[in-house]
Amino acid sequence: MMDSNLPVVYIVDDDEAVRTSLAWLLSSVNIRTECFDGPEAFLRAYDANSLSCLILDVRMPEVSGFQLQERLNEIGAGIPVIFVSGHGDIPMSVRALQNGAVDFFEKPYNSQQMLERIQVTLKNVAGNMQARERRLLLKARLKTLTAREREILDKVILGHSSKLIARELNISVKTVDVHRASIKDKLGCQSTASLVRDVLLDFGPEFLKAA
Repeated sequence: MMDSNLPVVYIVDDDEAVRTSLAWLLSSVNIRTECFDGPEAFLRAYDANSLSCLILDVRMPEVSGFQLQERLNEIGAGIPVIFVSGHGDIPMSVRALQNGAVDFFEKPYNSQQMLERIQVTLKNVAGNMQARERRLLLKARLKTLTAREREILDKVILGHSSKLIARELNISVKTVDVHRASIKDKLGCQSTASLVRDVLLDFGPEFLKAA
């Protein structure tokens, strides 16, 4: 039995043979899967907090793959969608990609290409989740800064030296350095360079506009 904490690939297809073969392929490389014969069953089981992607058939009874994609977009689900279809054409693939799908495969697809696409997609999802968690942590830490520390941080981000900051704020250089040390400690940064890098990496120039 696979670890429930592993990334999961949701497979939604009304063709049981397709679901079974793809699930077997993914299990052979230790990728966990959950299979559903239609969108409604998937929506009841979908965990928005999981590291996952969705393999979605276009044509299904009652609710189509495109309708499910629209529903996921409406609720703000960030799950990457890879469409598969036995009746695919260019307009269909264009529609899927324009609505946010990461890829579109025609059945029968090349198993190795599908596997590689899924692996890359899950890797990207993991990277995005880590970046989001890092941003949330930094945002929480920024809230612990005093008004003066935030003021000094803004000037550090702009590249101002302690001497210049001291002159601008009419305080001593030693006081500025004490504040800078406190800022680095609160934000968990080892140096001024890492402090600037982390803030700009996660927030960009908008950080200063929000001050």
